[in-house]
Amino acid sequence: MRELSIDGFSLTIEDVVDTGRNLTTVSLSPNARTRMGESRSIVEGIIESDEVVYGINTGFGALSSVTIDSSELSRLQTNLIRSHACGVGEPMEYAHVKMMMLIRANTLCRGQSGARTLVVETLIQMINNGICPLIPRIGSLGASGDLAPLSHLAMGLIGEGECEIIDGGEIAIMSTSEAFEKSGISPLVLEAKEGLSLINGTSQMCAFMCECISNLDMLMFASDLSAACSVEGIMGSHAPFDSRIHDSRPHWGQSISAARIREMLNNSQIKLSHADCDRVQDSYSMRCVPQVHGPVIDMLRESRRILTIEINSATDNPLVFADGGGEIISGGNFHGQYIALTSDGLAVACHEVASISERRTNQLLDPKWSNQKAFLANDEGLESGLMIVQYTSAAVLSELHLLASPATISNVPVSMGKEDHVSMGATGAFRSLKSSRYLSQVIANELICAAEALDRIDEEAGDGVTKVHSWVREIVSPLTADRSMSNDSISLSEALLSGRIVEILGD
Repeated sequence: MRELSIDGFSLTIEDVVDTGRNLTTVSLSPNARTRMGESRSIVEGIIESDEVVYGINTGFGALSSVTIDSSELSRLQTNLIRSHACGVGEPMEYAHVKMMMLIRANTLCRGQSGARTLVVETLIQMINNGICPLIPRIGSLGASGDLAPLSHLAMGLIGEGECEIIDGGEIAIMSTSEAFEKSGISPLVLEAKEGLSLINGTSQMCAFMCECISNLDMLMFASDLSAACSVEGIMGSHAPFDSRIHDSRPHWGQSISAARIREMLNNSQIKLSHADCDRVQDSYSMRCVPQVHGPVIDMLRESRRILTIEINSATDNPLVFADGGGEIISGGNFHGQYIALTSDGLAVACHEVASISERRTNQLLDPKWSNQKAFLANDEGLESGLMIVQYTSAAVLSELHLLASPATISNVPVSMGKEDHVSMGATGAFRSLKSSRYLSQVIANELICAAEALDRIDEEAGDGVTKVHSWVREIVSPLTADRSMSNDSISLSEALLSGRIVEILGD
């Protein structure tokens, strides 16, 4: 466990992911307390003056022209939460809810939402006690924020609905009121603007994207390593990774990919087999790895930049500005187009990285390229070897093909046309998260096949490839006879997503 103080400006993707994994204890920074107090005083001043301001003493969306009496403002916020908590579908994963709660708390910390510090303090109590509201995943349009999912979160804050807690190492479901009582947490009584501040923002889509980008950081590293193993597995050429080639087309991501692969191939004895080789060029799936992986590495860097800004932004509406005597301004920071478009790009990227990985897997199993028995079977014909591992990768690739369709183009106007353009960012972000998990399976399958091919080559592979091969063998035993490979494939996929492969190259 590590201490994490949130202030609305310095939250990282790693902070969010670690909180979802129960690796942090969260607290509120003193500076955030001060800013929140200043913005709250502006909201309270408006209530006392009877000035009519959207989001504070009016209805919402298409009902924004309806003025609400000051005596009904607390009831207005509670009604808002209850009426908007109408999500459907499977429950969000426990970790994703915890991540979403942290992002929402950090947004309010900026002091531009007009919420009391008590709101964030209650969220932090729930996070630290492992109390996560039970939230149906589907309901957000990604503009006006993730309204339905965040409303279910807010229901938890006021002590309503059900929640998930960790009990004896397992996740259990109980009423939120019971969980609060056990943890000594008082349900929140919402005051003016606080309900709207809680539900109007991009926290759900950001939670999904934090895991997606964390996964892809690991998987792009792993995909370069698996490609290097495959190059050695077919006794392929090292020439395409020569730095001079990539210096002549100096894209950052391409250079990173090529450098990783070169490092993996250092001191290869397999390379010596090319001294009298009549093979002129390898196929594109081997030769063009940096040119395919590189754009994704660049895209991932930009996606990380965008998401880091988003999780440290005020994404509700209206916003409260304490400087210059105080002003409340309506705008559109709740619109999730940044995340939506980023998610569409990453879904396509997952497909492309999986596609080239599946092609390398195919070559490892094809005697024309590997110069080994078909499908790396031990008893060719009697046994099928790793034949269906490639089939499975192809099936996963089909799933990724379907998931690569853009979510952003499915605009549906709502709220009587007042909210007439939405991003579908939550849909897109969840889809991309799912795509990243599928990608891990395809890379795992390539590594399984590459390890088996390397077992059957007399020459020593490059130093890095040898380390990866040994790591794979700790998880997946050699193929001595036909067996089900499902558990091997799943276990290796999970190991890739955990980031354990990074550790093997440290010494």
